Amino acid sequence: MKLNSLKPAEGSTKTRKRIGRGPGSGLGGTSTRGHKGAKSRSGYSKKIGFEGGQMPLQRRVPKFGFKNINRVEYKAINIGVVQALADEKQLTKVTVADLIAAGFVSSKHLVKILGNGEITAKLEVEAHAFSKSAVAAIEAQGGSAVKL
Repeated sequence: MKLNSLKPAEGSTKTRKRIGRGPGSGLGGTSTRGHKGAKSRSGYSKKIGFEGGQMPLQRRVPKFGFKNINRVEYKAINIGVVQALADEKQLTKVTVADLIAAGFVSSKHLVKILGNGEITAKLEVEAHAFSKSAVAAIEAQGGSAVKL
């Protein structure tokens, strides 16, 4: 071993810049921050969406409309689909669990039955909501619409 072959131990040295440690380091003085301006000051933090003083996109784009935070979203299922499921699985009572198992809706969705399609059997249908035409079609066949 010679002096010219000595190396520091693995992981003992850091490669990051040591800023603000005098002019001899080459990173003293302004400490890589430049002269004056907001970015040169301590405590500076850029606001979200700040575009250097240009009017930010969020403020340039016109706002319109209304978003109801109390809106209840339903997953729409037509009675034709319910009838097809009942025929396929030989069901007399179609529940939300049956629709989930068949892959029509996710367990996190609320289900609304709509009146599009045809119903040919007497069915008891359970869902979170029904359209008037769906209730009329189900009851015309002697079935019942049960609201959860």
